[in-house]
Amino acid sequence: MKVFLFLSFLMMGTVSFASSEAVPGKPAPAFETKDATGKVHKLADYKDKWVVLEWYNKDCPYVKKHYGSNNMQALQKTYTDKGVVWLSVNSSAKGKEGYTDAAAALRVAKDAKSNATAVLLDEKGIMGKAFGSKTTPHMFVIDPHGVVVYAGAIDDNDSSDPAIILQSKNYVAMALDAAMAGKKVEKTSTKPYGCSTKY
Repeated sequence: MKVFLFLSFLMMGTVSFASSEAVPGKPAPAFETKDATGKVHKLADYKDKWVVLEWYNKDCPYVKKHYGSNNMQALQKTYTDKGVVWLSVNSSAKGKEGYTDAAAALRVAKDAKSNATAVLLDEKGIMGKAFGSKTTPHMFVIDPHGVVVYAGAIDDNDSSDPAIILQSKNYVAMALDAAMAGKKVEKTSTKPYGCSTKY
């Protein structure tokens, strides 16, 4: 079950600061960290893989919009079934909204029935600041060469009401579908919406 792979990004991570944020058309910032089981995750490990980064805060109403409706889990399953590596990243600092330690992250994953490959806990904000994460959710799509092909909102509707999801254009799905088919991504960058990332 994928929930057992829903892992934690601990404070011992390191990130390349070659770029102050992830920019479409440019290489994604490198990162290296341990998950809740002690396994080290590096962007370099996912060479030749499509990667989605999803900034996450369990207490944010915009995150609840997508998880409470099962929209995020369905999106995760659709693309992980196609071989995409999906990493949920929690950059909430200790004592801030949405913070979870490793054990809590595993419980939250199980309760949410997440289909993410892993959840990374970035409590020092190293990875979040390197990527320029501003909100939860804030989404990034990285191609098999390590280049960012999309950065921004999950979709085109910034309401926290889950009822509007079916009428929304999902930018992450659109970017993945186009890029994985070798087609041009029409929207490579959009303004992210949600709760501010709690550094």
